Amino acid sequence: MAEQLRQFRESLVDYGWTDCPVPRTWIEAFALLKRFLAGRGTGRKIVFIDELPWMDSPRSSFLRAFEHFWNGWCSARKDIVLIVCGSATSWMTQKVLRNKGGLFNRASRTINLQPFALHDCEAYVREKGIVMSRRELVEAYMVFGGVPYYWSLLDKRFSFAQNLDRLYFSPSGELVPEFRRLFESVFRRPEPYLRLVAALGKSSGGMTREELARNAKVCNTGKLTRWLRELEQSGFIKVFLPYGKRKKGAIYQLVDAFVLFHFRFMDTVRVVGKGFWSMATDLPERRAWEGLAFERVCFMHSREIKEALRIGGVLTELCAWRSERKQGGAQIDMLLARRDGVINVCEMKFSTGQFAVTPQYAGKLANKIAVFKEESGTECAVHLTLVTMNGVKHNENASIVQSEVMADDLFRA
Repeated sequence: MAEQLRQFRESLVDYGWTDCPVPRTWIEAFALLKRFLAGRGTGRKIVFIDELPWMDSPRSSFLRAFEHFWNGWCSARKDIVLIVCGSATSWMTQKVLRNKGGLFNRASRTINLQPFALHDCEAYVREKGIVMSRRELVEAYMVFGGVPYYWSLLDKRFSFAQNLDRLYFSPSGELVPEFRRLFESVFRRPEPYLRLVAALGKSSGGMTREELARNAKVCNTGKLTRWLRELEQSGFIKVFLPYGKRKKGAIYQLVDAFVLFHFRFMDTVRVVGKGFWSMATDLPERRAWEGLAFERVCFMHSREIKEALRIGGVLTELCAWRSERKQGGAQIDMLLARRDGVINVCEMKFSTGQFAVTPQYAGKLANKIAVFKEESGTECAVHLTLVTMNGVKHNENASIVQSEVMADDLFRA
């Protein structure tokens, strides 16, 4: 707190108050800010406070002083624009947007920064002079998601595989400590959140609340509700309602690309040598991760998939579905339930060339659709959609597929 107050004073010095005293409390700090602003004339004054959550240290009374500054002085003036920013999404949501005290309903505008889409990432690397194929861009998105900071670490001298070896699979890699650092920056007490995402990181299709509580070894109480809500607000997980259900049976999935990547390869980092990712093209663990990670990329680009299917103007619900059978069941990770009476069952396949539908896979797909129709009782037409990197090979088994989407479609602006 004392260090933050000194830095607060230095900001006022930087903007012209050379003999500004050092405040001892946040009440004094905001009183100094009021004096400074009051002497700046009648023009508009913009106050920007970055990383607001980390000023609210224990027993600092920061929030009370901040509320008094806004309600007792700023809100009565027309020349003050106050902008607050914070990476700790849960704190910003609970303490500012959902504040029940002095800041209740005070925010006039909110900017919730969303991750880049593939189109944005392609434009970004082009601007940086980095040459990447669209396959490399998809692979990079499978690791980094749409977080611009991670993309900014790429070095144009190297391929993506070489960059990943340098950033993550080397002892001094810049992203080696990122996982723990990420959760400590977003949550004050990260341990319960880490347990929940660790459990979800081991599941390909997600978990219900009850399954998640059991696997993470946490109590299924109101605290779990808050932890899950804050993980969702922070973009680590998404909640999908199963097709045909409105409240019960929600499925929680880990969708943060970097966190998913870390859980799949965290143990590998300790044992691999130089150039691991560049040489591990046929590693079974990598192949398993690629399939799941590509599915998550497709989830994040459901709008682009709808546009490719020419149903962008049709009201559509994105959901998942799991059979309740213990034997002979099925699971569908992505359903597009359309209001025009059609359901697209989306299967995502990450492959090098064109994806060939084998007789065994065609039978598996037919069984999956049959089980879905029987258990859901839907009267809608069910279309099978394959989302692949390079399209579907049109052999004798491909007739089961009604529509296809390729990786290039995911780059639609």
